[in-house]
Amino acid sequence: MRFAVRILALPLSFLLLLPLLAREQKKRGVDPAIQRGAMLWRDPGPVESLDLAGGPGGAGKAPQPPFTFLKKVSSGVTHKVKVRDAAGREWVVKWGHEVKAENVASRLVWAAGYFTIPTYFVKSGVIQGARDLGGASKYVNGEGSFGDARFQIWEEHFLKANNWTWRYNPFIGTRELSGLKIMVMLTSNWDIKDARDADIGINTAILDYSQGGQEEYRYLISDWGGSMGKWGTPGIERDKWDCEGYTKQTPDFVKRVKNGVVEWGFSGWHDINDGITVDDVRFVADRLGRLSAAQIRAALEASGASPEEVTCFSAAIANRIEQLKRVAGGAPAP
Repeated sequence: MRFAVRILALPLSFLLLLPLLAREQKKRGVDPAIQRGAMLWRDPGPVESLDLAGGPGGAGKAPQPPFTFLKKVSSGVTHKVKVRDAAGREWVVKWGHEVKAENVASRLVWAAGYFTIPTYFVKSGVIQGARDLGGASKYVNGEGSFGDARFQIWEEHFLKANNWTWRYNPFIGTRELSGLKIMVMLTSNWDIKDARDADIGINTAILDYSQGGQEEYRYLISDWGGSMGKWGTPGIERDKWDCEGYTKQTPDFVKRVKNGVVEWGFSGWHDINDGITVDDVRFVADRLGRLSAAQIRAALEASGASPEEVTCFSAAIANRIEQLKRVAGGAPAP
């Protein structure tokens, strides 16, 4: 009889764990139905022909004034509002140090073939009917006027119950995931929180673009605002949109290559540096290496960079791409 009790007890304990396991699966983004249609990267086509001023949304889908206030957006740590433009498109608007950085970084990432949410820099404008703005009120005056804003298209395809982490996703061990990590490091995007950080804000996401019976789940980083400055781990000095800091760290972007594995200077919210190979670098360098200086400058100018910032960032970005090309070509890291 005691033997029978033991046999029954094991399934019961396992059943008690099932809800916890299910939540962990959702947290890790490993739902089998999602994995079947999981996508991380798509061939961007002729990179040298891409419009980096327009970015993934293209110049034709840029925000069109007048803008009408819809509501305050409380997600994340930055102050944001939701508006509708003259074309009927809805946008999330934010201000501060992330504005220019996010516009530039998302364009470079898109040029490498990764999914990004269409994002634009708006130098100035008016939000009609603005009210109850909370923390955003310091960027919008009583008449609704604002300056230097990031407009990101309101994305309706986010999966609410599923996300992914750098450690748990369908792309572990692939060059595509390694390539995304390289883009994080190239843009110095230290703010790479994932599903493990739900209590403080997540910057990874899965978008459901399934239609007509075809499953398509796009894995991406939804916020590139913590970039284009100095990288660093929590508690260590780091910043956003700081060309002096970005340039200062550029010589340590690629540190060396040892036994076919690349060592990097980057540090961020999570450790993503390990195990990236020369072949992984080649996957990215083969695309970024086709960007022209004019394209990089166009991305910066479209993101609100000053002439001095365009010159400074262009040189540092080109230097980092050249480091990747040297590694991909078999030359020793500088």
